[in-house]
Amino acid sequence: MSSQNCLIILGAGQYGVMAAEIAESMGVFDRIAFLDDSFNTCHSREGGNLLLGTFADLPKFAAEFCYGFVAIGNPALRRKLTEQLQQNSFTLATLVHPTAYVSPSTQLESGCCVEPNATVQTGAVIKQASFIASGAVIRHNATVGEFCHVDCNAVVDTLAVVPVGTHILAQETYRA
Repeated sequence: MSSQNCLIILGAGQYGVMAAEIAESMGVFDRIAFLDDSFNTCHSREGGNLLLGTFADLPKFAAEFCYGFVAIGNPALRRKLTEQLQQNSFTLATLVHPTAYVSPSTQLESGCCVEPNATVQTGAVIKQASFIASGAVIRHNATVGEFCHVDCNAVVDTLAVVPVGTHILAQETYRA
């Protein structure tokens, strides 16, 4: 099978399953599979997603999968695994649910995930490997730093700059 439209997700926990569902809803990946250190046995879920091994197995899947996505909440581990994907020549997948609104003038960097019903407004910048959760709003001209997590129904206010690795909790507002 060609690696052209195959996605490997690092992390098979709750966020990994959600990332797979978002990837499936995009309709662009032919195959989606997982690597995770926390699970010992292979499992599959509806849609054929399979746990293939642990993070240490990543290099042996570089020929089989073109795209990689890190579905890990811990920003330090997300950074480390993102770097491993890049070192092994994976293209970082950016996942955007079809119900999310991302302005055409938004700068959405690689490895990000924009969940269902999130809004990213005009001129916003979402840096590498950041997560924008369901219902979150990134106001116009705001910047979300690398490896951040803006939780459900949180708001990043106009012109705010969120520092690298920040977790904005559900329903909070981060102001400039």
